[in-house]
This record gives sequence, structure tokens and C-alpha cells, in this order.
Amino acid sequence: MSRPAERLRVIINHLDRPSAGIRAAHTSAQTVSYGHPQRLRYTLDNDLLTPEQRLFYEENGFLLIRNLVSKQDIDRFRREFERICRQEIKVPGLVVMRDVAIAKSEFVPDQRAVSKLQDFQEDPELFRYCSLPEILKYVECFIGPNIMAMHTMLINKPPDAGKKTSRHPMHQDLHYFPFRPVDRIVCAWTAMETVNRQNGCLVVLPGSHKGTLQEHDYPEWEGGVNKMYHGVRDYDPEHPRVHLEMEKGDTVFFHPLLIHGSGMNQTQGFRKAISCHYASGDCYYIDVKEIVARKYAVGDEVTFKDTWVIRGRLVQGERISM
Repeated sequence: MSRPAERLRVIINHLDRPSAGIRAAHTSAQTVSYGHPQRLRYTLDNDLLTPEQRLFYEENGFLLIRNLVSKQDIDRFRREFERICRQEIKVPGLVVMRDVAIAKSEFVPDQRAVSKLQDFQEDPELFRYCSLPEILKYVECFIGPNIMAMHTMLINKPPDAGKKTSRHPMHQDLHYFPFRPVDRIVCAWTAMETVNRQNGCLVVLPGSHKGTLQEHDYPEWEGGVNKMYHGVRDYDPEHPRVHLEMEKGDTVFFHPLLIHGSGMNQTQGFRKAISCHYASGDCYYIDVKEIVARKYAVGDEVTFKDTWVIRGRLVQGERISM
């Protein structure tokens, strides 16, 4: 079976399920009511965040919570990642990305290093991260009680082979997402070990979430090109930046317009983190026919919205009919 046909089969199988809770939208502008006036734009009224934390997120577009995920849970996610690398299990729909510059894996010496797992929603152990109550209670502060887990990743940044390909250029996550409104989307990103400037921690441009979605392209202007990643074409290199050094279990929540990236891994080890992008169940899809045609090459039968329906999972609240 050809690769496009196989992808189409997987999508059709998933579409037989009950509808994921993000509604299709008309092309006209829409607004979402949350039942009370919003004094702040980027956070909702809640009893968890302090006023200082809410104001920090409003101004900077990210919020770091120390020691949020237990070391026991992190160790379980790491063991599941190792099982996948050893091909002891196969996960439907899982995208396993390998770094062509790294000849040896951590766990399977005769195979190239796994640099990322994407779309692990069909793996019960890894997807458990997305449903952790300690994560969801913070997510609710940003997007409300009806929470959809939309995009999942486990990042395994390899040692840089000298070509700077382990860098992730400065980018905005909204570049990849076909749902809105933008302020009801948030990412949770958890360090699975010590993450610092030496092994390529996250770098963020505080306040950049207040801007608009920028044009993205291959990051040849930054030096070191990895064709798997796009970057913001003309961001201001003089903009103040913050390096988010984190310890195992620390979690940062950030807005999808926040410009961020990560540096080279200049150590001999691999740097691991696990993340999930969440969207409110009140979000809606925008029309991006050109993107699905170019990215998935499956013709008119499958829309870009369909490719996100197979990823989205309700993790808290009520399912919204499409």
C-alpha cells in the first residue's frame, strides 16, 4: 500500500470515532463567550494563579512552574520512550523522527538516533502526560474547563554533530495550527531531566505573543539548517531573550504566538522533554485547504481539519459537537 493511501486509511479509521470536540467554523469572524467579562486577555479568572503569575503571563506570554510533574511519572515516560526506540511496541499514527546526522541511537546502536516522537495520542502511557491533573489545573487557567489535547511531542535533542542541526530556530507554534482563537491555545512543556544552555534549553522572546503570526521559512539565515523545522523569517535579533533553564519535572506554559526556539546540544548526552498543546473545546477550525493538499498529498477526500480530528482528544470537560 502506498504511503498516501496508508495515511488515508488511518484517517478514515479515526473518523469513525465520535467527533473530537473542536467545531468547524464559518469563514466569518467569530467570538467565543466565556460567561463573564475578561479583565485580562490571556488568562481566565481562577483560584490557582496568583495575581502576580497572571500579570507575568499577560506581559511575557509564558509561565514556569517548578517541580510540577513527579519524577516517578517522568521515569515512566522515559521507559516508554525507550520501548518505542527498541521497537518493542508499535503505536498507530506515531511519527518517529530520526536525526540523519547522528549515526547511533541511545538504545539501539545500529540505528540512527530518534530525535522526536510526534502524535503519541494512541500510546496510553505517554498520553497519560496530557491528562495529568497537575497539568490540567494550570491549562484550565488559560483556556477554560473544556480541554482538548491537540498536539503531542516527546523531544529527544541529540548531541550536535557540528552542523548546528540540533538547534530549533525561533518560531511560533501557531504557524502549524488550523484552529482559533489564538488566546485559547496553550502549550505545556516539561523537562524530563536537567535542561540548560549547554544541552539546548528553550529560548523565549518575552512579550512577543502580543504580536501577530509572522512569516516562517527554512532558517538558513540563522546558520545550521534542519529541513524539519521552520523559523520566523524576520524577527528582531535585538529583542531581549530569556533562556529557560529547568530541572526534571519543571513545566513551562506558553502562548502559541510566543517566539521561541532552542539552542544546540553541546553535550554528549540527549536532552529530553515532553509536551502537549491544548485548545479549548470552544475553538473552531479555519479553512486551510492549500495546506492539507501540499502537506498530505491525499487529494480532496481528506481536509486539513480531518488530520487534526484524528489527533485531538478530550481530556477534561464536555465534548462539543462539530
